[in-house]
Amino acid sequence: MNFEDLKKFFFRKPKNALEGSDEAAPAGARQPAQNGAAIPEKLAEKCEKCGQIILSDELRDNFGICPKCGHYKKLDARARIALCAENFIELFAEVEGGNPLDFPGYDEKLASLRSKTGEKDAVVCGTAFIGGVEVALFSMDHRFQMGSMGHAVGEKITAVFEYATERRLPVVGFVLSGGARMQEGIVSLMQMAKTSAAVAKHGEAGLLYIAVLTDPTTGGVSASFAFEADIILAEQGALIGFAGPRVIEQTIRQKLPAGFQRAEFLQTKGFVDRIVGRKEMPSLLASLLQLHAAPASEQTLAAEQTPASEQTPAAEQAPAADHGGAAAEKRAASVAPDGAPADKFAAAADPSAASVADKRAAGEETA
Repeated sequence: MNFEDLKKFFFRKPKNALEGSDEAAPAGARQPAQNGAAIPEKLAEKCEKCGQIILSDELRDNFGICPKCGHYKKLDARARIALCAENFIELFAEVEGGNPLDFPGYDEKLASLRSKTGEKDAVVCGTAFIGGVEVALFSMDHRFQMGSMGHAVGEKITAVFEYATERRLPVVGFVLSGGARMQEGIVSLMQMAKTSAAVAKHGEAGLLYIAVLTDPTTGGVSASFAFEADIILAEQGALIGFAGPRVIEQTIRQKLPAGFQRAEFLQTKGFVDRIVGRKEMPSLLASLLQLHAAPASEQTLAAEQTPASEQTPAAEQAPAADHGGAAAEKRAASVAPDGAPADKFAAAADPSAASVADKRAAGEETA
């Protein structure tokens, strides 16, 4: 018996209950704890940037920011709303997209994502209070096809701007998207114009829109409602642009500057108003909204100065909150006399791609 064999014989490490037999466990298999209890999942996570292992509780308590390197982990739509807003009431939750082009495997993909995320599509809309100011807001979810914009996303964002315009509410949007959703083709591209029109009407009414650009904000979303805000904030290090840097480099055959299309680079070019830390975002949003909110005394004075002939009778005024119904009724008014939906291109591609309001006008179920 040689020296190596002696070492193995005398210095064998006894196996404990967790190690089990010499047979390798299948990849991803979970072993029972010594007392028979299951080992909790995701006790720790690996930082995407520095590779350090961080306790999940520590990461959550730090707003999803790596305590080692400061990298920002992506937050899902509802976590971001909870971070910045209070008393959230969801609107347009019934809206969901379809498969207007019969794209192979897309129906199964949507079903899988809805099951995994608990969301019907890549955006959550509603009303809430930030710093005591009532706002309409939307928050995009990276877990649902990286927040890509299809018919449902465009419809919900359009509806929330219309809702805000009717009730004279500011809009806060947490933007995250890989762009237009390719599986829906031209129907997804149409959402760029539709959302932009709703944003424009909201702005013409003299109302505030604040966009918070997060990582990533690209493609058709960056070319539409993301950059149409009155105030554009961004999280540090966020990738923001239309085409990705690799596509640009391959097209122009040149090396791009360091940090190209990152939030810090765009701020130097005037595309971003301010880069805000995630921990400071709630207080800054509250300050901006309070600054732009008209005091009650000014609202009363404006009403008193409005001629009686121009004032809206109380019976015709919209109720305080109907969870999206008024905005939908307004969209229903755009239906042509013959009953054809105004969004003819979407309807031609697939009846399921027609707007929810158009379906309501036709007397169909939208849920």
